[in-house]
Amino acid sequence: MDAMIKTPVAPSAPRIAREKPLKIKARNVDVYYGDKHAINDLSIDIPDSAVSAFIGPSGCGKSTFLRSINRMNDTIPSCRITGNVEIDGRDIYDKTLDVVQLRARIGMVFQKPNPFPKSIYENVAYGPKIHGLAKNKAELEEIVVTSLKKAGLFEEVKDRLDHSGTSLSGGQQQRLCIARAIAVNPEVILMDEPCSALDPIATARIEELIDELRQNFCIVIVTHSMQQAARVSQLTAFFHLGNLVEVGDTDDIFTSPRDKRTQDYITGRFG
Repeated sequence: MDAMIKTPVAPSAPRIAREKPLKIKARNVDVYYGDKHAINDLSIDIPDSAVSAFIGPSGCGKSTFLRSINRMNDTIPSCRITGNVEIDGRDIYDKTLDVVQLRARIGMVFQKPNPFPKSIYENVAYGPKIHGLAKNKAELEEIVVTSLKKAGLFEEVKDRLDHSGTSLSGGQQQRLCIARAIAVNPEVILMDEPCSALDPIATARIEELIDELRQNFCIVIVTHSMQQAARVSQLTAFFHLGNLVEVGDTDDIFTSPRDKRTQDYITGRFG
């Protein structure tokens, strides 16, 4: 079999983009909410098997673009998107694309843990049931256990899988939501401020988990914490006033940013 042909990457591209296969490609993306221009002509390449962090002040467009990657903005009547967003070379805004299947490929973890008002087991089993990923009860149980293990939660809850997911601590609830996201075997996991509602100990556990999961997933995280971006990501993109100002290897962005706005934000001059 012929080796996979890899699209050449410009020598000036971030090192991580040259080392890893391309997963998400956005070109000339504009997002409007009614008359408000929320994202302006954004283009970015996001690698697979890595963590990409979106940083920037509130209202700069980072969450808006994150939600464009799994078409969550479709639910907002006033939202209009132009440009091109591809995953594995397929335009996700193609009218023939099944949005339900797309969202099965793209897991989402929100700022505030949002377990279903169901048992821990049912929280994780829900997605695989809906998408028909298990042929029988034994297969479903294997998916649930494996997902909870990957989320670093199984040992803590294995004796109370029938208890409500909402009975867990905040950090455990967030790991349950991550288990729920990975149970449908996605390729991409989007995380919108996943630690902002958590204490430092729970935050550290989630960050360890993100580092473990990046071996098998393309992870994109929105965070207000520059320390968190520096700790968990390999690629960092800085947003300001709806513009993608700068994107590069995380080490480079934090030690030698090319744009003065990036430097000013990182050094605390604004934001």
